[in-house]
Amino acid sequence: MSAHALILAAGRGERLRPLTDRTPKPLLAAGGKPLIEWQVEKLVAAGFGEIVVNHAHLGEQIEAALGDGTRFGARIRYSPESPALETAGGVAQALPLLGGAPFVVVSADIHTDFPYRTLQARIDGMVHAADAPLAHFVLVGNPPWHASGDMGLEDGRITRAKPWLTYGNIAVFHPSVFTEVGRGTWLKLFPWMYRLVDAGRVTGERYDGAWDNVGTAEQLQALDRRLRP
Repeated sequence: MSAHALILAAGRGERLRPLTDRTPKPLLAAGGKPLIEWQVEKLVAAGFGEIVVNHAHLGEQIEAALGDGTRFGARIRYSPESPALETAGGVAQALPLLGGAPFVVVSADIHTDFPYRTLQARIDGMVHAADAPLAHFVLVGNPPWHASGDMGLEDGRITRAKPWLTYGNIAVFHPSVFTEVGRGTWLKLFPWMYRLVDAGRVTGERYDGAWDNVGTAEQLQALDRRLRP
């Protein structure tokens, strides 16, 4: 059975206006393809054939563009939000669609060569070990626009000790993390998740390969130039 993945696509993309006034950020193109399609294709290739997409701003355009997932070899379902519920709230809202096993969460506005298939082992570990972590985060080196970073990494565990790295918007979560969050609740992932970090229940890894977080028109243009043949 295919593993589940949630693509976070509910952001408004304020810094990309006016591009996002009429087009949702996940459908902005780089390398001739919408950002979210890159994510769908990479997830499906890695064995994540059950995909949920949350959306808010112009979400009907996302549904029209991706459809039911057939052309990608996946099943795609949708978790609409009005208004957007932030990351933790969005995951909690989508939880009924994500099955009972741990699942992957990625943002629609990143482009990366991270090997998503390796996260299958993280999922298996959360299922089979009683003292298993409840979350796993992929961290990246601090980009110029986020030089201070977000959190630390020591011996495979996420910490709040410096030096800090940047959260790469790629994670695995056990569903129990979100069961206490009521549907429709607006909730950011941080600092809410730090309680599990402090309890030693969040593992992590550093990825030094290709990774872009598209937040501005300049970043979108730079990624577009790199991806085009």
